[in-house]
Amino acid sequence: MKTLISYLVILSILFAIANGSPPADPIKCSNRNLDCTIQNTYGTFPDRSICHAAEVAYPTTEEELISIVANATMLKRKMKAATKTSHSIPKLMCPDGENGLIISTKFLNQTLNVNQSSLTMTVQPGMELRDLISKAADAGMALPYAPYWWGVTVGGMLGTGAHGSSLWGSGSAVHDYVVRLRIISPAGADEGYVKVRTLEIGDPDLDAAKVSLGVLGVISQITLKLQPNFKRSLTFLEKNDSDLGDQALTFGKAHEFADFNWFPSQKKVVYRIDDRVPTNTSGKGLDDFIGFRSTSSLVLAALRTTEVAQELTRDANGKCISGGANTLALTTLAYGYTNDGILFKGYPIVGYHNRLQASGSCLNGIQDGLLTACPWDPRVKGLFFFQTTFSIGLSKVKGFIEDVQSLVNLVPKALCGLDIYNGILMRYVTNSSAYLGKQEDGLDFDLTYYRSKDPTKPRLYEDVIEEIEQMAMFKYGALPHWGKNRNVAFIGAIEKYAKADEFLNVKNEYDPDGLFSSEWTDQILGLKDGISIIRDGCALEGLCICSQDIHCGGGYVCSPGRIYKEANVCRLSSS
Repeated sequence: MKTLISYLVILSILFAIANGSPPADPIKCSNRNLDCTIQNTYGTFPDRSICHAAEVAYPTTEEELISIVANATMLKRKMKAATKTSHSIPKLMCPDGENGLIISTKFLNQTLNVNQSSLTMTVQPGMELRDLISKAADAGMALPYAPYWWGVTVGGMLGTGAHGSSLWGSGSAVHDYVVRLRIISPAGADEGYVKVRTLEIGDPDLDAAKVSLGVLGVISQITLKLQPNFKRSLTFLEKNDSDLGDQALTFGKAHEFADFNWFPSQKKVVYRIDDRVPTNTSGKGLDDFIGFRSTSSLVLAALRTTEVAQELTRDANGKCISGGANTLALTTLAYGYTNDGILFKGYPIVGYHNRLQASGSCLNGIQDGLLTACPWDPRVKGLFFFQTTFSIGLSKVKGFIEDVQSLVNLVPKALCGLDIYNGILMRYVTNSSAYLGKQEDGLDFDLTYYRSKDPTKPRLYEDVIEEIEQMAMFKYGALPHWGKNRNVAFIGAIEKYAKADEFLNVKNEYDPDGLFSSEWTDQILGLKDGISIIRDGCALEGLCICSQDIHCGGGYVCSPGRIYKEANVCRLSSS
């Protein structure tokens, strides 16, 4: 079994190729653009609901967008903007009501203006990150910080507060480089049922609109402040995690693009030592992260089958072996980074920023009958996972890290499953002027872990990640990532934002009838109850925090946390 698992992990890397079937369109309609459903790219929302809409519209110009919003407002139709890639895990793009309208930004993906003298670029909201990076580089410019995955749109990044990793400059969030945007919102009959607002730096409404969860209207144009393109020098360094709590406080100040991949069960961490270097420094480095490449569907099925078997047989040792093999293979191959676009020859990896900042080659290519796919593509038997993502202020980070380490000391194999998904990604974030942006400098923690196709089946060590999630959110006051997470992470979240009331005031001004709101957005904004869905087994998928054993099921009982005693978690009764 050990040999088989290691073999499968190696196979998954060897059979990760640059081109293959790109993801499917998240919107599907039974009659042209009528009678539609929308899902995220993973194939399901946290509560496994199916989002229906009466119609989808595909504007190609701002004028068409204005007309669509005006007509829907006149008819009092619920609306939601949706992206081509649909990477938000919560159902932010789901309109309410039988007559709901989805406004897709799929064809609003053009560059509108490039100004090299002012170092600005104006784009439409449906432009994907990979195109933004490429077009900026063609003009000798760069967006300094961004998510590591190409397959998100500019509008989607703003709506959910997406970011890279840095404490430098204006910080790592894309929205903090917005200097101007235009937004289309409902209005009264006297204004033609639509209002177009242009917001610039100095206008307080910009701080509401640049992280809006899509409830203010549809953004039609975004102007970003860029920088001259530059080179970076990158080295990954593996160390013991014994002093990670202290390092987390200083490492981000020492290196501009610093981040960590933390493997708590292995008691080690991989540090990204990553800084700017002069542009005459030799190097043509390239980021082609292995986990974002197309992979053989047969290999994906074998990996998933192995992981399911480990869960069913409670094979913690197997999980640890798989996780260790995956970590070893990825670190040996530098995660897919190369020195020249072809081979990894050693550190440092030097290259232009646009070649190192993000990747996602599984988006490329043409349909090949799903012989290969992005590893999480729901059309194949591949990865199926949860993501719990939150940021903790730097003043509290050390305590949180040490609590997680204490938890691992009590249950040493509990977090091996995270290693199969490359451990805990830790990225630096900074205080933002956005009303729903980060409230202080901190670290963002991304946990990716197994999810069963059967929502009634508990996970191996279900309780440990639940305790980490509740400890982060309630003991350390963590802020959720708006585009990720299970319901639990949003409980009381809006109360942690100092200017939440100001945001809601803008919301009421821009959309007084709530046509761009939904039951879900009202719940996470604290306007309506219902984030916690109480039913049998609800805790298994983070729909609730257990208070009774029936919220767990499968031989699991609702128990207090091991380190954070205030937590209520689902633990196997025999443990």
